[in-house]
Amino acid sequence: MAQLEVKNFQRPDETREFEHNGKADVVTLGGRQVARGTFEPGWRWSKDVRPIAGTERCETSHLGFCVSGRMRVTMSDGTEKELGAGDAVAIPPGHDAEVVGDEECVLIDFGEIAGYAKRG
Repeated sequence: MAQLEVKNFQRPDETREFEHNGKADVVTLGGRQVARGTFEPGWRWSKDVRPIAGTERCETSHLGFCVSGRMRVTMSDGTEKELGAGDAVAIPPGHDAEVVGDEECVLIDFGEIAGYAKRG
């Protein structure tokens, strides 16, 4: 039987530090993980997460909501979209991303993030 669960990102179950420029706080609810990514100015997936993932592009499927800041996502076919505060986003595998501007970007991710930026 399913249980009511409430967790707070101020006390995450796990924190995944990027190589530089940010982190992902992760909580597990209903057997699924939800992340709050804090991407600092200068963050770029290919620089800050690729060394952890070991793949050419991000192969994680993201389903999220941007709380603050701006991010540009570039798909492997060259398609680009920019998202900002208040935007909901679905990002399929095969992309790079980077923070736009001097403000950190905070994104809540409900996607398939079990292995995202996870070391080991």
